[in-house]
Order: sequence, then C-alpha cells, then structure tokens
Amino acid sequence: MTDRELLKLAAKAYGIGKPAYVNDSGSWVFIDPNTPNWNPLTNDGDALRLAVKLHLHLQIDDTELGEVFAFCEVPSEISELTGSDPYHSTRRAIVRAAAEIGKTK
Repeated sequence: MTDRELLKLAAKAYGIGKPAYVNDSGSWVFIDPNTPNWNPLTNDGDALRLAVKLHLHLQIDDTELGEVFAFCEVPSEISELTGSDPYHSTRRAIVRAAAEIGKTK
C-alpha cells in the first residue's frame, strides 16, 4: 500500500473528513478550512493525536533488532523495524494501524 493510500485510510479512521488533495510537502489538505494540513507519517503531533483518538497501544522494543508495535482491534498488531530512525518507524506503525481501522469504516 502506498503512503498516499495509508494516509487516506488513516484520515477515514480519524474521522476528519475527505482530503481534497496532497500538497507539495506530502501533507493532506482537507476540504474543511478548519482542518490544517495533516501528515502523521512526517509529523509527530499528528501521529500522537491519531494514536490517542484511535486508542492505539504502542510498544517500542529496544533490543538489537528494534521494533515498534501498534496494537489495535483490527488487526491485533502492526510492527515496523526501527532502523536508524525510531520516530519514523513509530509514526509509520501508527498510520498503518489506523489504515487497518479505516478499512473497516
């Protein structure tokens, strides 16, 4: 699934309306003028608000391999290897879990 598709499904799960378009920085711009540009794949604040709103449970494994898990009802677990940027991996795990929730709505 592309980042664009992930963000669209995550927005659906978040309940912030239909995105109008993606701007040059890759953020979604929404039809509602009160909704700011939104990209939880690149913005820590957007990702945290998404995780809180959807009641996601996060677990960050700090072993050698390093992995981030986002737990939600559907499916039970999403994981991302942390690699060199654990913040990026955490945001991505959150968005992937939200996209799975968005598929069910």
